Amino acid sequence: MPDSTPLRVMLVDDSKTIRKSGEAMLTGAGCVVMGADDGFDCMAKAKDFGPQFFFIDVMMPRLDGYQVSQVIRNHADLKNVPIVMLSSKDGIFDKKKGMLAGATDYLTKPFNKDDLLNALIKHVPGFKPTTD
Repeated sequence: MPDSTPLRVMLVDDSKTIRKSGEAMLTGAGCVVMGADDGFDCMAKAKDFGPQFFFIDVMMPRLDGYQVSQVIRNHADLKNVPIVMLSSKDGIFDKKKGMLAGATDYLTKPFNKDDLLNALIKHVPGFKPTTD
């Protein structure tokens, strides 16, 4: 991935606070971020935005994170895009359920900037965050 092209990241969470703080952390690292407040909003925006990475909350109204991950994995243009599930639950069952739904990885809330950036570095070959 060329350094001149910002990574397009979609952050899906029904908490406006989490979306805003995550967006600030990711934007500060050189990413272009699109927020979505639930699974339907995510799918509506993803087509035009063309995300290269998803952070998706597990517990959301209408479509939860597991359902959104399954839809993404069945979408021709998005099926190979990394998905990191975000959840306050960190049990083995919760993580396994996320992986079965198509998640690439699992991050426990509350997260910090290093958590988000390490997930990007781990799953996006060539990604190098910019420094603020």
